Amino acid sequence: MSDPKLHDEAARVAALRRYEILDTPAEAPFERITGLVKAVLDVPIATLSLIDSERQWFKSRIGLNPSETARELSFCTHTIQSREPLIVVDASLDPRFAENPFVTGPPSIKSYLGVPLATPDGYNLGALCAIDTRPRSYSAAQVEVLKSFAAIAMDEMELRRLAQVDPLTGTVTRRWFCTEQDRAVARFIRDQRPSALVLMDIDHFKRINDGHGHPAGDLVLRAVAQSLASQIRTNDVLGRLGGEEFGILLPDSSLEAAVQAAERFRQTLEDMLVPHDPPLRVTASFGIAALAPDCLAAELWTKRADRSLYAAKHAGRNRCCAVDPASEQSLREATLA
Repeated sequence: MSDPKLHDEAARVAALRRYEILDTPAEAPFERITGLVKAVLDVPIATLSLIDSERQWFKSRIGLNPSETARELSFCTHTIQSREPLIVVDASLDPRFAENPFVTGPPSIKSYLGVPLATPDGYNLGALCAIDTRPRSYSAAQVEVLKSFAAIAMDEMELRRLAQVDPLTGTVTRRWFCTEQDRAVARFIRDQRPSALVLMDIDHFKRINDGHGHPAGDLVLRAVAQSLASQIRTNDVLGRLGGEEFGILLPDSSLEAAVQAAERFRQTLEDMLVPHDPPLRVTASFGIAALAPDCLAAELWTKRADRSLYAAKHAGRNRCCAVDPASEQSLREATLA
């Protein structure tokens, strides 16, 4: 019988995107898995490969230099077309791979064993691979070992996905938000795609907790998160960074566009009435910074936005301030018609 999920490429790529793992930094659990594959199967190259729409990207790799390759050159694009492992004893004799530049040239791949990385709902996102520079076969026991490691890798991806949501507000966690910042920096370096960061702090939040109790504070946090979530675009990222502080990542946005968006957020919060007895009103301060060639690290980017947020608070709160990219020392208050 045919397996429709093996042929639904749009749904497969959508499933991959839901894991929010492409272009993220190296992470210890996945590095340990490829390290074990290398050691246990005695191969010089081990990879955890994810197949995007047009590229193969390595979440973890040992013995291989590039972080990604064109999809059409990847062995793994064949692996994800089946539920069973792909075994290639001698790539130079296999018509699918004999002319592949990774076979005829560095790293001189000769043998390959790949196990699909299948989601719980049946989409193959990529493969866990053992690769050798000499022709060789793999025993049934070795195949089972790699299948076990692949299952562990998928379990780790599932845990990673579940850990991204803040239970109170439904926004992403600080850790996940930082991961998204790293991805935005990677896109800027690779494709010069702009991004802007907005940091937001609820004004005088301690007064709400002290005057009305922590349950009222939780109501305010949820209401603020829902208000912001209703205004952001599909590819924007909203995260709770701690306490009453939120972050909004705006991909493909200039500084000017981000300032305009922040002002909309600010005005909406100022106009919002939080259901309570009595009803509660809140305001918030916003700091904005755009990625720039001299700011190619998430930590520096956050510091710039944080300085803007401090300036907004120092100027009286309930306002938006942005770092002027021409002079980091110059802060200008956003004034919009």
